[in-house]
Amino acid sequence: MVLLVDVLKGVGAIVFVRWLYPWFVALSSVAPPTALELQTWLPWAVCLSGLGVLLGHSRSIWLNFTGGKSAAAGLGVLLALSWPVGLVAATVFGVVLAIFRIVSLSSLLAALTAIALICGWEQPLPYRLLVIAGSVYVIVRHRANIQRLLAGTEPRLGQVA
Repeated sequence: MVLLVDVLKGVGAIVFVRWLYPWFVALSSVAPPTALELQTWLPWAVCLSGLGVLLGHSRSIWLNFTGGKSAAAGLGVLLALSWPVGLVAATVFGVVLAIFRIVSLSSLLAALTAIALICGWEQPLPYRLLVIAGSVYVIVRHRANIQRLLAGTEPRLGQVA
């Protein structure tokens, strides 16, 4: 249930910005915005929203600026930005989790997959920058997990600590 809520948090923020942005631009300008203006600036607004989700998830003001590692919220953002990239990253997560039963390893490999796919497939520059920055952020948030993975002490799913 928590995974679903975190993913929906990422999807919801992107969908909300895509819905609100044209209305906000039209309200704040004297002349109605052109399609070119919307097409140019909307990806950047979406990018800022995505960054907000990632940072808000891991540095929540409600939790004294602590929180999760932003992998699930990042998956939601990724699914809303480019569902094919998000779907492949989620599949990598699931396959790695099924084979190794290590959530952190699955998250790390999914983040790296997202970078490779977003750069390899035709996507707007802001989306590419967001996915690269977001994936690097998720990887950095997993520093302790990486150390445990290298030491062979990272717990497996279902393993009692």
